[in-house]
Amino acid sequence: MTDTPNRSTTTTRRPDCVTEIRRGNTVLVVSGYFKQGTTATAADKMMKVLEAETAAGERAASAM
Repeated sequence: MTDTPNRSTTTTRRPDCVTEIRRGNTVLVVSGYFKQGTTATAADKMMKVLEAETAAGERAASAM
């Protein structure tokens, strides 16, 4: 068996968002980081996602 070196980050930046999900006896912790120096807000990013989903739904409905 080979030893895997410990990976450490050079910065100690805190996550921008942390989500904790519990399923039975399992706890998933997801940390998220946003690009530094960006001008888009989280609301701007969510609006893009919603617009893309709406457009995809309209395309699927018109193909039927």
